[in-house]
Amino acid sequence: MKEKRTLQSVAKIMGTFFRDHRRMPTYTEMMTLLNVQSKSAVEFWVKKLLSNGILKKDKKGFLIPLRPFLGLPMVGSIQAGFPSPEEEALRDVISMDEYLITKPDSSFLLNVTGDSMIGEGIREGDLVIVEKGREPKNGDIVIAEVDGEWTMKYFTRKGKTIVLEAANPKYPPIKPRSELRLGGVVTAVIRKYHQ
Repeated sequence: MKEKRTLQSVAKIMGTFFRDHRRMPTYTEMMTLLNVQSKSAVEFWVKKLLSNGILKKDKKGFLIPLRPFLGLPMVGSIQAGFPSPEEEALRDVISMDEYLITKPDSSFLLNVTGDSMIGEGIREGDLVIVEKGREPKNGDIVIAEVDGEWTMKYFTRKGKTIVLEAANPKYPPIKPRSELRLGGVVTAVIRKYHQ
């Protein structure tokens, strides 16, 4: 006897596949995942996922998640100082993508190397989320190509002059000699403690 599918169970199956493969499954793969015999059954579920705002089609007609499939339960807050008794109560479900990325179409990840931003708490091996096309303000952390070299630094505009400054005193400020191209503004940093 076949398992009765719900929209939530189908979304979870698709989300697990997306998380594991970093892409949506093909219709043939969906047939196997959903244990159905026809592409029309797959089409039924795809239409439901589209109409419920879980999936959308991009400009080329490919399926992409409109909102993240998988979230983690937000169970409360924790004091970073002295312990305080707090009841653990399920408050909400938060998707890390939704929390960290406000503009997914113009955001990308970079792996950090070096220690020039250590004073900001950004270490080698961290990932940073960068938003393209965002106008930087003084104090923002930017990704910039300076005279042919890419770097991540604090952005400071002084009149017509742009200065890029490290969060580590052993690195001097950078003033572009001939060329400066901004790649985006860092909006979040991600650190994984255990593999």
